[in-house]
Amino acid sequence: MADVDNPRAAARSSAARPSEGAGAAAPGTGGESGHERIPISAAAERLDTTARMLRYRESLGLLPVTKEQPTGRGHRHRRFSEADLRTVAVGLELERAYGITPAALAFALRMLAEPTTLARVRSFGERLGRVTPPPVRAMDFEKQKALRLLQQRKEKERGRERGQGARSDQDRGRPEGP
Repeated sequence: MADVDNPRAAARSSAARPSEGAGAAAPGTGGESGHERIPISAAAERLDTTARMLRYRESLGLLPVTKEQPTGRGHRHRRFSEADLRTVAVGLELERAYGITPAALAFALRMLAEPTTLARVRSFGERLGRVTPPPVRAMDFEKQKALRLLQQRKEKERGRERGQGARSDQDRGRPEGP
């Protein structure tokens, strides 16, 4: 079935591009790039999801940060710009394409943002055998080689010191002169 015949598919595709004329606001009215911001219910409809799922995604950090001031009695009612809708649409597409939950996408973003988390997950993947260890760099090889040579040199010096100590003991036991 073509997208033209499917209203839900048409709504999804309209979220990925700016609306033509319908959402345009007069310049200087607070809209982003001349477009007004729409409430969460209208955004959910355009994205083919629910307002509750958008709020859940917001709690996970999957929605763009809003710079709006609280309205009414101190409550902030989330409103979406066209750029916000495009960003959320990309996240939804990633979830669909890879068959992952919003929580999994949020964790993937956390791994990218936190090197220690990435290192721990990589280590776990290596233990499972699902992730190959990173290739050894040439400098690491040279460093390991230098450390081995230093260790061998120290062991030789210790052996010489032990050997010299034994000779001096022998020298002490000899009578002096002929």
